[in-house]
Amino acid sequence: MQDGRTTLSKFLIDTLDRKPGPEAASGLSALLIDVAASIKTIAAALTRGALGGQHGSAQSVNTHGEEQKKLDLVTNDIFLQHCEWDGLLAGMVSEEMDGVYAIPDAYPRGEYLLAFDPLDGSSNIDINGVVGSIFSVLKRAPDESHAADEASFLRPGREQVAAGYAIYGPSTMLVLSVGNGTHGFTLERDVGNFVLTHSDIRIPEDSCEFAINASNERFWEPPVRRYVQECKDGRTGCRAQDFNMRWIASMVAEVHRILMRGGVFMYPRDFKTPAMEGRLRLLYEANPMSFIVEQAGGLSITGRERILDMKARALHQRVPVILGSRNEVARIHRYHGEYDRGEDKPFTSPLFNERSLFLPETPA
Repeated sequence: MQDGRTTLSKFLIDTLDRKPGPEAASGLSALLIDVAASIKTIAAALTRGALGGQHGSAQSVNTHGEEQKKLDLVTNDIFLQHCEWDGLLAGMVSEEMDGVYAIPDAYPRGEYLLAFDPLDGSSNIDINGVVGSIFSVLKRAPDESHAADEASFLRPGREQVAAGYAIYGPSTMLVLSVGNGTHGFTLERDVGNFVLTHSDIRIPEDSCEFAINASNERFWEPPVRRYVQECKDGRTGCRAQDFNMRWIASMVAEVHRILMRGGVFMYPRDFKTPAMEGRLRLLYEANPMSFIVEQAGGLSITGRERILDMKARALHQRVPVILGSRNEVARIHRYHGEYDRGEDKPFTSPLFNERSLFLPETPA
């Protein structure tokens, strides 16, 4: 929906800087403008495509042992260069750095902490697919005077003061929440402004779309297999309606679709790598996206608990993620509870994985 000519700067000043008294979020709007500048620079770099000479492997791996693309490193440096100098940050962490990035001594330090994934879905670069950037902002504890370290970032996601993502598609959009709902801004390339185009986005409570990597089905837990099977059964099954499945291999793209028209995104716990709790990183993927989704009226869980209530144990901790339309996520949460209480035994048998043949479905 078009919302006049409200630019990102005007929105942030009206929302944050003009709050009365102690509620004013000093410096946060300026920090988010710097993040937006990073996104504009990344958008320009991506637009050049292979002509920019930055496609392909960087011949290195990140802290997770994953091959880094050249653009992973380039976009990480763009975030650092745009945000390190402004005197608003105490430290930064990202998917592409092992530890906390300390603000150089040449610059003043501030009260905020920035966590980011500079290029989500970078495996899509070589096919000219949709990619994005994700970021999360925390405010340091009032009694914390030492230099920012790993412990500074290990906080529950509900303490975020801002979170958002950029999606680099046919147009570049910045989707943002500072705790007053979720709002979308579209980059007006010829003048360089982000303009408010999607005010107070709301995720439909019900949906008939789900997104999951079906190639991992044999490794899923029974509650997830139960939900997906019911969706695949469609109108002839217990859900009595047909569902569509989507998978883009970019969390940003999946979440953006859900914000625009509803649905469920699932990257659940699986046993492909038994020692791994989940696949997505809590601090700079799961937390900011959960904040965005909940501010838009959706839900976000690991399957068994609310993601925003989890206190991170490590900078690069991974978690399962299930988020999207409220009623569908609530159903998946209920299925996990029934399984854990032993109420789903017929479905767990490898011989009988069509639950609707044995137990009648109860309303959500």
